[in-house]
Amino acid sequence: MKGNFPVAKWNGVQTPFYFYDIELLKRTLATIKAETDKYGFCQHYAIKANANPRILKLIASYGFGADCVSGGEVQAALDAGFDPHKIVFAGVGKADWEINLALKGDIFCFNVESIPELHIINELAAAQNKTARVEFRVNPNVDAHTHAKITTGLSENKFGINLSQIAAVLKDAQTLSNIEVVGLHFHIGSQITDMSAFKDLCIKANDLQNQLEAQGFTFANMNFGGGLGIDYHHPNHIDMPDFASYFAVFNQLVERREGQAIHFELGRAVVGQCGSLISSVLYVKEGEVKKFAILDAGFTELIRPAMYDAYHRIENLSSDLPQETYDVVGPICESSDVFGKDVSLNQVKRGDLIALRSAGAYGEVMSSTYNLRKLPAAYFSEDFE
Repeated sequence: MKGNFPVAKWNGVQTPFYFYDIELLKRTLATIKAETDKYGFCQHYAIKANANPRILKLIASYGFGADCVSGGEVQAALDAGFDPHKIVFAGVGKADWEINLALKGDIFCFNVESIPELHIINELAAAQNKTARVEFRVNPNVDAHTHAKITTGLSENKFGINLSQIAAVLKDAQTLSNIEVVGLHFHIGSQITDMSAFKDLCIKANDLQNQLEAQGFTFANMNFGGGLGIDYHHPNHIDMPDFASYFAVFNQLVERREGQAIHFELGRAVVGQCGSLISSVLYVKEGEVKKFAILDAGFTELIRPAMYDAYHRIENLSSDLPQETYDVVGPICESSDVFGKDVSLNQVKRGDLIALRSAGAYGEVMSSTYNLRKLPAAYFSEDFE
């Protein structure tokens, strides 16, 4: 089974380009909203997954907040219409100009990851005669059972403040006149499909909150980040994650205090399945031991396979001929510019349209102009109705 694409209406559209199924995105957003409303949870969309302005405006229209990791993302969130009081700003290396931008925008809070960062935020807030709201990102030392390059919650990772240090950091914050501590923040990794990792996170968060309350610290907000994965192998049959089970884990296990707000920062789970990279076959090259389908898209358009050895389902949208086996590669002058090896595709010829599925997250947003290539265009299902 192949995805539902308006191929007949793409005559004259230059490849490679990103194609977004807006109806699927709307259905995904409606599902997330229903599940979070059920428990009174707050969802901040992680902009780093996909910062396409049209997509950001649609997500903002559902009342979600934004999770940002740069000043550019903070500005994009403001430009897209996200409520400033629902914007959170994370990252281990916030520059002064980025902090000042967020302070001027009166965002909800900074997710702080170190004592030096905390003191700089205090100084910059004082200069603006403002009080900066902060959550402390805690490194809970929970193994997310995911790829090593997208694991963030272990003691060895650069992110967050280790459990043994958090009480001292909270005490330090009490001495700063332009800081208001509003909560704790956690994020253990990305593309997590094993719910046991989230259960472990809940248990660690409960233990930490109990320990810190015994020392006199209370928190109006608990932010559990994101990380929920998608099914890259079966995008046609499983086109969104099991949001009901995901949010139910936190509702059942988190020891929520009266009036306490629970926050999430899903990104990939929101947009991952709605996007595909569409490319054309330039050549079919017959080697001695391999047959290559050479596309006009490369890792400049979709870097995940080269960076993470990531799998994306690949479909030939132009052919119903019997399947053959190909290495699907791009035109970039790098050996790592490979989308898939030994891929079964309906027989390929020059000019066929190839879809690389589940590319809505960390696809377009990570595109580059390496080899002086042009950035890919983006089109939306609504454009072809």
